[in-house]
Amino acid sequence: MGEWIGRDRKARRAYGFDEIALAPGTMTINPDEVDISWYIDRKKINIPFIASAMDGVVDPKFAIQMGKLGGLAVLNLEGIYTRYEDYQSILAEIAKSTPEKATELVQKIYLTPVKEKLISKRVSEIKKGGAPAVVSSIPQKAERFGKISEEAGCDIFVVQSTVTTVRHIAKAYQTLNFEKFCKQMKMPIILGNCVTYQVALELMKAGADALLIGIGPGSACTTRGVLGLGVPQVTAICDTTAAREFYAKKSGRYVPIIADGGMSTGGDICKAFACGSDAVMIGSAFARAKEAPGKGFHWGMATPHANLPRGTRIRVGTTGSLEEILFGPAKLDDGTQNLVGALKTCMGNVGARSVKEMQLTEIVIAPAIKTEGKLFQAAQKVGMMK
Repeated sequence: MGEWIGRDRKARRAYGFDEIALAPGTMTINPDEVDISWYIDRKKINIPFIASAMDGVVDPKFAIQMGKLGGLAVLNLEGIYTRYEDYQSILAEIAKSTPEKATELVQKIYLTPVKEKLISKRVSEIKKGGAPAVVSSIPQKAERFGKISEEAGCDIFVVQSTVTTVRHIAKAYQTLNFEKFCKQMKMPIILGNCVTYQVALELMKAGADALLIGIGPGSACTTRGVLGLGVPQVTAICDTTAAREFYAKKSGRYVPIIADGGMSTGGDICKAFACGSDAVMIGSAFARAKEAPGKGFHWGMATPHANLPRGTRIRVGTTGSLEEILFGPAKLDDGTQNLVGALKTCMGNVGARSVKEMQLTEIVIAPAIKTEGKLFQAAQKVGMMK
């Protein structure tokens, strides 16, 4: 399997969202009658949309609104919301910064240490607002922050890093024992990020309740440019869902796959589910919401890294309310609003009654499907050709 790229060296062909399309089904269903709910640790979530743990996307108020609309939003425990009591002035400063100075400013702002009392406070704020509290931490801080979050009533804990493996080697600090951590915690644990079959399988065996799939595809992420790492999302999702199916057959335990990054339109999201995702984690699409704290700007979780930033601040603008982005009515013609409606309509057209049936959709390789027949859109710079 694979193609020769040089003497004695092969490379496997991988695919991204723009290179595939979904074939319509042999029957169609009323989109209003499909079920898009999913489960994590037997807990039902009404819509399979998760807002990324990025400071320009999720603050406590956004998390509350997202929860009330049926989805989840992840608060970054190592972001500005646990470093500063009053964070509005910080957000304003980042938004006003020039592109040339943005990364330097973010690095400086994130030098302030995390205040543990603010972890409890932010979790409590979200819970009091009537929404599920979902928070994230890097592996090195997970045990400490996880305990604090659990005591504050957190519902789901995410352990997230650029590349996550069970077998992490380090002499400079104590590595996290994922198996021990997952057993000790009294709430569902999401682990990520990964993109390969073997790593996904090992993380599932360690006790993960769900996995985040994606390295470098996010709009604000520069990992692929800085480090050269990543697997295109279509292949990454397909490979890790194969691990999910194998693990489910062997253990009887189903571990949801969450596609994380690289989806900017409803079409990308629909393809992610067809490839095997149970839910999607999105940053830039939600950063455009009026409720997003970034004021039209969005930056990656690795942007503040002191020595090697792997993210950048990008301007996404503000295009509508969170409800419009999720449920419509869409005011834009580029596929970035009414994402739930797009998913339901696609499911109806491929004949999928549920997300699990959507995962069986026929996929075709179609590198030109996005631009096929779109000459006038391209000439007038409207729709998908803006």
